[in-house]
Amino acid sequence: MERPRGSSLSSPKYSILIPTYNKRLNIALVTYLIFKHLSDINFEIIVIDDASPDGTQEVVKQLQHVYGESRILLRPRHGKLGLGTAYVHGLKYASGDFVIIMDADLSHHPKYLPSFIRKQIETSADIVTGTRYVKGGGVHGWNLMRKLTSRGANVLAQTLLWPGVSDLTGSFRLYRKTVLEDLIKACVSKGYVFQMEMIVRASRKHYHIEEVPITFVDRVYGISKLGGSEIVQYLKGLVYLFLTT
Repeated sequence: MERPRGSSLSSPKYSILIPTYNKRLNIALVTYLIFKHLSDINFEIIVIDDASPDGTQEVVKQLQHVYGESRILLRPRHGKLGLGTAYVHGLKYASGDFVIIMDADLSHHPKYLPSFIRKQIETSADIVTGTRYVKGGGVHGWNLMRKLTSRGANVLAQTLLWPGVSDLTGSFRLYRKTVLEDLIKACVSKGYVFQMEMIVRASRKHYHIEEVPITFVDRVYGISKLGGSEIVQYLKGLVYLFLTT
């Protein structure tokens, strides 16, 4: 990545939080791609594994031998405790000035990380979030019904909540660490709705939010599904945020 004009060698440090559960087939490739695209950036990767039975932690330990334990931190938990609490857990170990959150299933490609960092430096944003719903963004691997469901959910959220961003349910983001700490304290949701609540509360607190276009790729390995329970959870979260923010 080219260093933005005006930046110095004493660049900020970035902590990349990656929650995992049964991601043995993905985590090595994700790690390789992060190191490839952030070759001149000061960063650490914090893997928060929820007791995966497939050997994910063993793969991460092998990666530590390759890249160093100071660059890859394994901070496991004893079970599946929810996405929101995974970030709370990982944040305790983050030493960076900024925190990046991303999925481990390759739906968030590390090639976009330089654009997140560049956008933050250029605008001094508190949050940079990836969006599928502007020019240059999109989704790959979803059928028409899944795309319509996602778009409809986003339009409904925009109508009720006015969050100030085009993609409310995206989970590929860069936060100023102090901002992330503040938002996590304010958030109540722990599961599927967590990302939506984070960005809505950030908007209500008048934090500076910028967007960069990304293409979301449905997971390379594993099963992706959107069932009735996820839809009900989303709608409940939407009503809760509408009434409380």
